[in-house]
Amino acid sequence: MIVLPVKKVALLCVLSFLVAINVSAQQPVLEKLQNGITINFSAPNDEGVNKLSLYVINDNIIRVVATPLNGSETSKSLMLQDNLPNNKNSNWNVTNNENEVVVRTAAIQVQISLKTGKVIFKDISGNILLQEKDNSRHFRRVIYEGQPLYETRQAFTLKDDEATYGLGQHQSDVMDYRGQQVFLWQNNTEVAVPLLVSSNNYGILWDNNSLTTAGDVRPLMPLSALKLYSKEGDNGWLTATYGHHNSPFKQFAVRAESEIDYTFLNDIKKAPEGFFTHNNGIVTWEGAVESGITGLHQFHVKSAGYVKIWVNNQLLLNRWRQPWNPGDVLMPLQMEKGVKYNIKIEWQPDGNDSYLSVKWQAPVPDAQKNDFAFVSNAGKKIDYYFINGKNLDEVISGYRLLTGKAIMLPKWAWGLWQSRERYKTQKELLDVVTEFRKRKIPLDNIVQDWSYWKQDDWGSQQFDSSRFPDATGMIKTLHAENTHFMISVWPKFYEGIPAYKQFDANGWLYKRNVADRQRDWIAQGYVSTFYDAFNADARKGFWDLLNKNLYSKGVDAWWMDASEPDILSNVSPEKRIEQMQPTAAGPSAEYLNAYPLENAKGIYEGQRGTDPGKRSFILTRSGFAGSQRYGAVIWSGDIAARWHDMKDQIAAGLNFSLSGLPYWSMDIGGFAVEKRYEHAQGEDLEEWREQMTRWYQFGAFCPLFRVHGQFPYREIYNVAPETHPAYKSMLYYDHLRYRLMPYIYSFAGKIYQDDYTPMRALVMDFNNDPKVKNIGDQFMFGPSLLVSPVLEYKATSRSVYLPQGNGWYNFYTGKYDDGGQTINADAPYERVPLFVREGSIVPVGPELQFTSEKTASVITLYVYTGKDGKFSLYEDDGLKYDYEKGAFANIPITYNEAEGTLTIGERSGSFDGMLKKRTFNIKWINKKNAQAFDADSKGDESVTYSGKKIVIKSRK
Repeated sequence: MIVLPVKKVALLCVLSFLVAINVSAQQPVLEKLQNGITINFSAPNDEGVNKLSLYVINDNIIRVVATPLNGSETSKSLMLQDNLPNNKNSNWNVTNNENEVVVRTAAIQVQISLKTGKVIFKDISGNILLQEKDNSRHFRRVIYEGQPLYETRQAFTLKDDEATYGLGQHQSDVMDYRGQQVFLWQNNTEVAVPLLVSSNNYGILWDNNSLTTAGDVRPLMPLSALKLYSKEGDNGWLTATYGHHNSPFKQFAVRAESEIDYTFLNDIKKAPEGFFTHNNGIVTWEGAVESGITGLHQFHVKSAGYVKIWVNNQLLLNRWRQPWNPGDVLMPLQMEKGVKYNIKIEWQPDGNDSYLSVKWQAPVPDAQKNDFAFVSNAGKKIDYYFINGKNLDEVISGYRLLTGKAIMLPKWAWGLWQSRERYKTQKELLDVVTEFRKRKIPLDNIVQDWSYWKQDDWGSQQFDSSRFPDATGMIKTLHAENTHFMISVWPKFYEGIPAYKQFDANGWLYKRNVADRQRDWIAQGYVSTFYDAFNADARKGFWDLLNKNLYSKGVDAWWMDASEPDILSNVSPEKRIEQMQPTAAGPSAEYLNAYPLENAKGIYEGQRGTDPGKRSFILTRSGFAGSQRYGAVIWSGDIAARWHDMKDQIAAGLNFSLSGLPYWSMDIGGFAVEKRYEHAQGEDLEEWREQMTRWYQFGAFCPLFRVHGQFPYREIYNVAPETHPAYKSMLYYDHLRYRLMPYIYSFAGKIYQDDYTPMRALVMDFNNDPKVKNIGDQFMFGPSLLVSPVLEYKATSRSVYLPQGNGWYNFYTGKYDDGGQTINADAPYERVPLFVREGSIVPVGPELQFTSEKTASVITLYVYTGKDGKFSLYEDDGLKYDYEKGAFANIPITYNEAEGTLTIGERSGSFDGMLKKRTFNIKWINKKNAQAFDADSKGDESVTYSGKKIVIKSRK
């Protein structure tokens, strides 16, 4: 055995050296590098592993790269930041014998088998953290655009008690992805981020830009893989009846069908002729299904329109989704081997382009129950990073070390944004802001969505002067009313417009959609395509276009729609690959998931280059690993507006946040509504108002507070009159959001300074409590507030789990409850259950109409006693990038339970315009004396603070 401490052999490592192990043609050879090791194997063919490399990034991060015989490590990663830190401060070493190599850092050790190449990650004491599964690393040759590439696969073995999270944003109401399949593909409402994090405090960043399947990667099976029985009991199919919804006796066809696969646009032709040409179609599939396996079967349903599924006469699934944007849902079903289950599937398309597919997965075999795998369609290598941490915050910090800091948003972005599917005229938009100010509804940002251009001029980035006669003046008026202006920009160009001609002449456009003569949905339809965001010159050209026609008019922020890129909606992944050929980076199959990253990069770098003193702001419908370094906020896409869709957002937002990207948003109220809501009356109107209220209550505690959607209009005063509880509740939470701005902007600072995550799955803060691992309908907003959205119509209470190890105060009443229990929490129409963690210090600022209206010269500190507590009040100028140079201030505030003292520590740092003196009011909340929250409370005592340490003794 030889030991090679890095620091002692630094000179030898200038040129790497070879250590032969039982030197022969068949034995692997270990090569020691300055930043890691390489093991060269004698691969039997070009699909076997030829070389395995480990690179030490730091004590907690190890990169693993495997290449086949003709593979290469040299391709540039798009998700990583350009200047990765080196490992010069890591004291790592290598030991080996004839069977294995071990790389040790100060925090972890990595064991590699010299027989199989299997990698095992352990803590410094030798306990296994994660291990690759035996013989699970595979390459399969594929060719795209004439380029030889590989489909790659790597599986890992999880521990029995482990839960897995992250992987971007997905809408299937799943919190823990263990035993589930996740398809990583940028699509409207689905965001691919290939970072897996574990409840055991590690992460795997899978560095691949192609279509990737994660988790249980067994192929989904068609219904025909089950034993099927018709309605009459015949073996081999289900009875499919295509009829009219409003005329049940009129039928298009009755057919024997063994698959339900209207998955993509081209699949609609499978229906009987004429079925999709009217709006009254309905299909039922009836019969029975039987499996040859006992266990939990997962049915994957993708649907648009109305779909219901009954099993043994029990309704198990009832969903609606707007016809042009299908959604995914899981229907788990416990089945016994050889038992028939009567099934009825009813599908009512809601238009002529609805979708439905039903596929399934068999129960996970015992031998695979601990598997978690990645399979990517195209790449030159297997390349992943193992990130270790003491908690999930440290894992996310490691992810951002690799992919970049989360750039701070301007302070105004943390206030309320108002939007609708679009404001059609300049007057309409200005009138909304005027009404907000008149009614004293706090607001910071108004959004102009799509189609502000002339009908046939998409891609010009120019206002239609007949509807927006003075865009520059309009924006000046908004600014005079202390309102920021965001505008929608698409990477889309109509054929023949001047911008199209310019981009086409430079070779910056994808041309397949044009060659196909594919028309969009506007009026008679127009032929269009998207620009190639992988081309640096094209990115600059796109920014120059925005700068000339929009930014120069005073635009404050960018809404980057369809950034998947959604060149044509509802096409298959294979069609998307075809539409994106060629990219400047290489074959589209190898790079397509990174498109939204490169698209955001161009806007961020373009604005910072043009106007380096003003923080950019980007809202984009899709993102990728690394998007946070461009200050990008991702929203959850064109979601539907049903109660179950609101519930789906919680797990989607939490897993997205656990993917390392802190900025997430959704359309409060849901984007698209059922027809019954469009001009609702009576009970439908009251349900709509209540759903909007509950969604608004939830949204007030999300990272970004955005109201958006199609008709009916979503402004508070258009939802309900001011005497209605819906109006009163929404106004209350809008005001509360602004009162909490010192709390919110402080963790906004922590996002950049400490790699913080504001929307927090309970597993982040209470990982020692096993009950929180799969809770996907509650979350922490910052360090102190436990939010439990109400998700059912007419509910006036809901079950709330209070994590163990802490006591909890009811935010509204001050009543104290012990943790580790589930309570039935009050949830009257106007309030969402909200609890404060024992030991919290929550700063509450003045009433505001917009974030910059006044400085927080008086702050009330709500001190929730019972445990020691701490909080750091962060401040900067809120608009510029000077925080990157240290221009910010922190005021440390601590509470000592044993002594009953609150210490407001000495302020550190400074910035231009900093408030040098303020008043702190102290409000003591304790277990014995419940007190209702009152934002206007003057507190129990008051102190004047000028930056020096103050100690306040509780009188309670």
